[in-house]
Amino acid sequence: MGFFLVAALICATVMMCGCTGTGDNTPAVTPTEASTAQATAQPTAAQETSEKSTLKVFHAGSLASPMEQMEAAYEAEYTDVDVQLYSGGSTKLAKEIVELGKVADVYASADYSLIPGLMVPDYADWYVTFAKNRMVLCYTDKSKYADEVTADNWYEILGKDDVAWAFSDPNLDPCGYRSLMVIQLAEVNYNDDMIFDNLVGARSGISHSFEDGVATIHAKDPAPVYPLSIDEKSVNLIAGLEAGNLDYAWEYMSVAEQNADSGVKYIELPEAIDLSSISYADAYAKVQIETEGGMMVGKPIVYGATVPTTADQPENGDKFVAMLIGETGQKIMKDAGQPPIVPATGFLDIPSSLSALVEMSS
Repeated sequence: MGFFLVAALICATVMMCGCTGTGDNTPAVTPTEASTAQATAQPTAAQETSEKSTLKVFHAGSLASPMEQMEAAYEAEYTDVDVQLYSGGSTKLAKEIVELGKVADVYASADYSLIPGLMVPDYADWYVTFAKNRMVLCYTDKSKYADEVTADNWYEILGKDDVAWAFSDPNLDPCGYRSLMVIQLAEVNYNDDMIFDNLVGARSGISHSFEDGVATIHAKDPAPVYPLSIDEKSVNLIAGLEAGNLDYAWEYMSVAEQNADSGVKYIELPEAIDLSSISYADAYAKVQIETEGGMMVGKPIVYGATVPTTADQPENGDKFVAMLIGETGQKIMKDAGQPPIVPATGFLDIPSSLSALVEMSS
């Protein structure tokens, strides 16, 4: 009997030790208390970010600089929105939305005609035109013959075997097919029908044909041969110029001006070939380019924007476009060297929130 009493005392002592924990006199936190503490804690920065709406903006590479400023301006006004920018060739981005099902809340193109051509009616039911640009030939002081090149002899300089030059892919980027248009238009302007063959035909798989006074450039299979090269995006060519890997590159004037501080210079071309003037619209239209995105007809360079019908954030998308075509966006575009269209021109079923900011196309 004494043995069993001792054993019972030992068990009771062990159980009491287990209930008191480590003996540091800190009270245990019950599940209810832990939940309450977590609920009343201040949210972390990561939690605050996750609570914001995400606005995805797909935009032309040539809009990179102004769109970064638009992002800052929009987020300053709408603090509950996180703007995410996706830069690329306008044709490529449109195809990603239409063919690959990628979601964009705003689509801003370097060629407005891609919206009615590739997206309307299933992926867009309205669009605006909001800015202009022009084509230029860029170079730096490191470029071969930099002290000789002019608006009168650039095509002779590019024709030299030791000159490395480039443009962007005409199947992915409007700047690419516009570069080819400029070269084709140059034949009439400079009265030399061998300019295109010497510069492009002899150095790539791109060819041209003529019918009823219209030149058709066949560019589905570019296949460039040195010293000509072709990049996915025109803005990538700036790095090649700055590094000295390229002597000349075709760009928009706005991109050239935005990179002037890094030594980029440019040749300003005649309006008859630089795709900048409404006055030469008929002449530009005499050149068309067969690409994987369809037949692109020469026209003045005009940028367009829309909120795709598949957008996750259509309301915020409309607000972003409103800021883009309003006073804030107009100033940003002007400072970036891309003259804004004031007021922006509206097409099709413009949202009521934008109607006061546009002049509807007749």
